[in-house]
Parts: sequence; structure tokens; C-alpha cells
Amino acid sequence: MLVVAFLQSKAELPTLEFTSGHKLTLINKLMDTPRRYARVDTVKYGDFTDFQRKELVQHPAGMALVFETNSDCVYANIDYIKRNHDINAPDISTSGLALYIKKDGKWTFAGDNTPRLTDSETFELVRNMKSGNKECLLYLPMFSIVDSVYIGVTPGSYVRPIDNPFRHRVVFHGSSFTHGASISHPGMSYVLQFQRATGLHTPVLGVGGNAQLQQSWARVLADTPADAIVLDVFSNPDARQVEERFDSFLKTIREKHPDIPIIFMQTIYRETRHFDTCSDRSEQERIDVAERKMKEAMKRDRNVYFIHPDAGMGTTCDGTHPSDLGYYFWMQSIRQPILDILAKYGIN
Repeated sequence: MLVVAFLQSKAELPTLEFTSGHKLTLINKLMDTPRRYARVDTVKYGDFTDFQRKELVQHPAGMALVFETNSDCVYANIDYIKRNHDINAPDISTSGLALYIKKDGKWTFAGDNTPRLTDSETFELVRNMKSGNKECLLYLPMFSIVDSVYIGVTPGSYVRPIDNPFRHRVVFHGSSFTHGASISHPGMSYVLQFQRATGLHTPVLGVGGNAQLQQSWARVLADTPADAIVLDVFSNPDARQVEERFDSFLKTIREKHPDIPIIFMQTIYRETRHFDTCSDRSEQERIDVAERKMKEAMKRDRNVYFIHPDAGMGTTCDGTHPSDLGYYFWMQSIRQPILDILAKYGIN
């Protein structure tokens, strides 16, 4: 049912009709969960810490709503379960939305925003658009817990779900890099840039600071439908954890996905290494162990691959996490290597 809201504020919001995101197509979701915008059913899977169970997997990071509308504007409203803020990312990324609209066959940025005054505030994404149908891709908050999202349009306009515009299922799992730390708005993580650049459907399980080759994540990935899996799992564990956990982590996933390509990524160079000798040493130890374990794994399993991303130098926000530009470099560095691997399996 459409709800008509008459809104007045300092921004002089127009009269709008709202449609619940629950009625629209949700993409980039790993699996069914009791809560629509959660990523993992933590009742089904155990061995999570309280932070992982109550916080990390509840973020809709990477998820998006897809719909079409003939409205000349798009506004939004979010009902939060918990709205978060971060020291190295703007609120638009942690708690806001980013809208892309297809133009000349490409997903093109249309607008982003987040509530400024109160959590229940209606906010503008785009206005003054030309008449006609628009295909919309709306990325959800990266680091907040969301109950509902509402799309506001000009009264009398339609908001209708469309089919998932992306193909296959290439699942990504990894660290805060994969989660999307430090991006300017939802949609700018390397995974989501990769999605728009390739047309591939990319369900994503980024778990900032917690991708340490645990069996809990391996079991989730094993049960996740996937045509391929891409893993950023050498960014969080130390050298000892890589040594001890890697083989069993891969084995658990492979038992449920016997033939699909599993693509591991080496961690990127962290600029905190420049002068901190302890950081430099521990980072190199982790990289060296990962290189050795990957060589061993690729000898045993012909469907395991190892690629090396590059986020560029001087692009970080905090010495560790890339900016939007850094994530663009990362995406570009893995795009063709992944496409070449997937082509071997008829994933195009």
C-alpha cells in the first residue's frame, strides 16, 4: 500500500508517495535470513562472537534495491535498528544510500544522501529528472543496521520491482576492504565497482577486521549458492593464523563447492609499513606465508587461483584503507584476471 506523506521542512520537501523497499527486488544478498537486510542467519550458524552476530552480519553492506520509476525525483527514508558512525568514513557511507540510474546502458551515479537532523528524516537523492522510465539501483548503508527503507516519489508515479539486472553469482568474502571501509558512499567498494563494470551479480560478505579464516565463515560460504567465490582472507589474520587455518578453511568450502573456481587475493600493501618496522615485518611475514600456502593449494586443486590486487600508492584514508580512487585501482587490477578465470568455466 502506498502511503502519502505531506512533508514540510527547512528544505521544503515536496509532497511524496512512499513505497516500502520490502516490495522491491533485493540483490547482493548471500542467503535467506529472518531479517530482510541481514546477511547471515546467526541462529543457523554458531561460533560467532557477539560483535559478529549482533553487529557485523546485520549490516546490509553491499545489498541494493533495484526498481523502475517514472518519477522526476527520488527521495528516501530509513528506519534504523541501529545507526552507526565511523571515524574514517562519512555518514553517507555508514548510514546513507547511493542511487545509480541506467543511462546509455551504464549504471551512472545519480545521488547519495543520509539523514542529517534526525534518523527518521526524509532526504533527497535526486530531483528535476526528465520524464520517462528510469531503471534504478539503490545501494544500502554499509555499516548500520536497517529495518526498513522507503522510496519517495512524485504522487501518481510508479515504483516497480525489476528483475536482477546482474548475472551469475560471484560471491566475495573478506576484510574491511571487502566490507567497504572508508568509501565516500555505498556503491564505491571495489566489489560494487566490479559489479557495475562487469555486470556480474556479487553477493558480498565483508566483515571488517574479522575475516581471519574462521570455520564459521567457511561454513556460511559453503552453504551459499555460488558460481565462483573470491576471497580477501589474508588481510586480517596474522602469519600464524594463516598457517594454522588456511587448509581447513579451504577444505570446508570445497566440500560443498567441489568444482567451482575459488579465487584468493593477496592482501594489498599497507602504507603504515613505510616507517613502522614492526608493522613492516609482520605484514611481510603474513604475505610470505600466504604466498607459500597458495602455491601448495594450487598444486592440490586445479580450481584454486591466486591474484594480486593493487590499490595504488598514496590513496589511503588512514594508512590502511583505500579511498574511492584506491578501490577503483583495486577493482581495475583484479577485473581482467577474474574475468579470464571465470571465462574458463563459462561464466561470462
